[in-house]
Amino acid sequence: MSGVQSVERALDVLEALAEQGGEAGLSEIAAMTGLPYGTIHRLLRTLLARGYVRQESDRRYALGGALVRLGGVAEHMVGAWAQPYLTRMVELSGETANLAVLEGDFIVYVAQVPSPRRLRMFAEVGRRVLPHSTAVGKVLMAGRADADVASLIGRTGMPRRTANTITDLPTMLAELKRVRDRGYAMDLGEEELGVHCLAVGVHDGARMVAAMSVSGPAERIDALDREDLAADMRRIARDFGTELGPSRGGGDV
Repeated sequence: MSGVQSVERALDVLEALAEQGGEAGLSEIAAMTGLPYGTIHRLLRTLLARGYVRQESDRRYALGGALVRLGGVAEHMVGAWAQPYLTRMVELSGETANLAVLEGDFIVYVAQVPSPRRLRMFAEVGRRVLPHSTAVGKVLMAGRADADVASLIGRTGMPRRTANTITDLPTMLAELKRVRDRGYAMDLGEEELGVHCLAVGVHDGARMVAAMSVSGPAERIDALDREDLAADMRRIARDFGTELGPSRGGGDV
């Protein structure tokens, strides 16, 4: 393999592990990447030696601790880059704007610009929540195949946060289809009663890498025109995605 090809294939292996929730067997990695077993073995040996992958007692492979430092620095930088785009969303809606990513099986809030209003919503930066009860979580799950969503939910469960929380897989899959069709997700008091949220995806080229949302008291969010707000938010998210990625592109979820 050439040096560049080796880097690309090593990244394919790491991304395959991430797609599987951070852990996978050799056959799963091969199925996801299309790489020969011998190539995967060589790549894994190097990644293991550098701490980017570790091997579990059952011989499955998992993302390693060396990625924690890189991930923490990257999240901090992405959060800083997001600030002007989140500010535009606050100006657009009057409500608090958030940036979140799917880290393993959890949603992590990595940046926020608060609403200027006295009564406003906060999602503490660094907070980790399960994806099924949040608008950002629904958007990020909608960017995945139903089988991957089922695997994720199989690992995390769908605990009830409020009386409005979706707690069964068929209902969630139907909800994610609506998210894909309309290009945005809603949390209607599913994570916290009285709080509503609208979220759209951020794409880095063809991949969805994050979600941006606005959240506030239910009556204020419900008074906004959802379709107009979502269309404006998608434009802002596309601008942010262009800054993050090497090329334009991505969908409207």
